[in-house]
Amino acid sequence: MTDHVPLPDRRTWMGLLARARPEDLIRLHPDGLPDHHLLRGPETGTVMVRGRIGATGGPFNLGEMTVTRCSIRLEDGIIGHAVVQGRNKAHARHAAVLDALMQTPQAERLAETVLKPIASAEADRRTALARRAAATKVEFFTLVRGEDA
Repeated sequence: MTDHVPLPDRRTWMGLLARARPEDLIRLHPDGLPDHHLLRGPETGTVMVRGRIGATGGPFNLGEMTVTRCSIRLEDGIIGHAVVQGRNKAHARHAAVLDALMQTPQAERLAETVLKPIASAEADRRTALARRAAATKVEFFTLVRGEDA
């Protein structure tokens, strides 16, 4: 008997699909895309990215980022959406189809075969990035000078 792992919420899986490498989506979901109708796009545009100093200060406009969005409807009427960074229209379309499929009975299988490996790869990339950043850490200290005494 297999352990039942709860499915991630939609926000989580949409984020994973958006951040996934396009080639990983193709490799992990090689069956091709099921029949679907395009509702919007895929189309490329820009969004304003906002930031906060120290994550607590007042928000400010950091700059614009290029994104591609897509909305599809499967043959059974289920709608999927995706917004991905960059101009890769195939990635946006694939992510939108997978978003719709995650709302079907295929969700458990897709969570295991697509989302879990994507989440694992993302965690590995973050760990490697943190390791590289830690290697450049510099410890600063101040010596007491005569006039400070």
